[in-house]
Amino acid sequence: MTVISHAAAAAEAFADLDVLWLQGHYAPVFDELDVADLEVTGQLPAGLRGTFLRNGPNPLFPPLGRYHVFDGDGMVHGLTFDGEGGASYANRWVRNDGFEAEVAAGKALFGGLSDFRFPPDEIFASIGPVKNTSNTHVVRHAGRILTLMEGQGPYELRSDLSTVGRYDFGGALEGSMTAHPKEDPVTGELVFFGYSPIAPYLRVHTAAADGTLTWSTIVELPGPVMMHDFVITATRVVIFDLPAAFDVHALVKGDPGIYWAPERGARIGLLDRGAPGDTVQWIDVDPFWVFHFLNAHDADDGSGAIEVVGCRTERLNTSFGDEELDQPYRPNLYRWRIDPVAGTLTSTQLDDRPTDFPRLNESRTGLAYRYGYTGSTAKWNEGEAIFDGVIKHDLQTGASEVHRYGPNQVCGETVFAADPASADEDGGWLLNFVHDLTTDRSSVVVLDAATVVEVARVQLPRRVPFGFHGSFLPAEG
Repeated sequence: MTVISHAAAAAEAFADLDVLWLQGHYAPVFDELDVADLEVTGQLPAGLRGTFLRNGPNPLFPPLGRYHVFDGDGMVHGLTFDGEGGASYANRWVRNDGFEAEVAAGKALFGGLSDFRFPPDEIFASIGPVKNTSNTHVVRHAGRILTLMEGQGPYELRSDLSTVGRYDFGGALEGSMTAHPKEDPVTGELVFFGYSPIAPYLRVHTAAADGTLTWSTIVELPGPVMMHDFVITATRVVIFDLPAAFDVHALVKGDPGIYWAPERGARIGLLDRGAPGDTVQWIDVDPFWVFHFLNAHDADDGSGAIEVVGCRTERLNTSFGDEELDQPYRPNLYRWRIDPVAGTLTSTQLDDRPTDFPRLNESRTGLAYRYGYTGSTAKWNEGEAIFDGVIKHDLQTGASEVHRYGPNQVCGETVFAADPASADEDGGWLLNFVHDLTTDRSSVVVLDAATVVEVARVQLPRRVPFGFHGSFLPAEG
């Protein structure tokens, strides 16, 4: 076990903070573990062989001012299934440059999204004004494990979750990288974008299956916006220019730097993959907001239309200052049909339950598909959403099934792990980090994706805080 030398003092300091995102099942942990031979109830499937990784915010030091849940230092938790019924756990901080500087100083040096502050001059000169927390997602492409946050570039991890360092595709990547890249299951290409509060506001990229950056283009926007997610089809990139305005000058002055500005308008951009950014087709739409999309594909009726599914709200449903939302804005699952010829968008609500964290069998990314999996919510109010299970959606029939993990059990995003012996789209397992609020212990629960029935539960050696996004990395070789 490796323990950061400041951990005991940090834990004591956090105990005095009256901040929702730093208490209870959100509270950070302060050590890095490697534990094998974990207790398993039920039976782990033999085909489940690989590592389930999940990234999330885990600040080492108390914040300098107001804390936003997006501010915390990235920590990756990993559960490795050996394919013989056993499992082991490890966790590591993503040792970004800002994190290492704060470890050396023994305190926080950077402000956050709700309370921006410049770091000391020498830190500003060597690292910059903002810490790359790399806390939002973790993926593997071209044999590299990359941790992501949308404001800056990736960090690379080793298989033991230790940090290699910044990764910029051999120096070819300019600007930031979304935390939600899409891997084309046919070509192995990784398609992604990066947005910026200063011009150029949006770049779109593709990395080949071997990791070489092969396409980078600027897409002109009228101004900077927060753009969390997007979708691809086999032929196009679909960009959502929604009015979550980004004002870096307001942020520096201490005001909310990201805010809802419906008067700015909203539009959807269609860009052929590999084409110059100035060939994008824009379709104006009424303002709405989406943090996360499920998938998209070219319609199979020969019309040239595109179908997209995601979790839609009326407006941006989180705040980045000390103001409160006037009411809960709960996302629902929607389908959009985009007609490039007519320049129109048709939207259909698919489900009336509040939900988010949509995932699918990623072998269907950008292609026609049937099933999607989203989070079941026990509560969604102005300031907090509590997830307690998973909803399996049959997008062909409209049917759905719900699995809740049990009384006083809360969870995060479900990740699909494909069964290598099955050709069925739902042939595999659903993995989730689940926390028992009664015992203050965590586990990884394995559901059969076809039946949404629990088949095994791995007891973890400690509490795992609520986090954001993750991936299942099948064992190689």
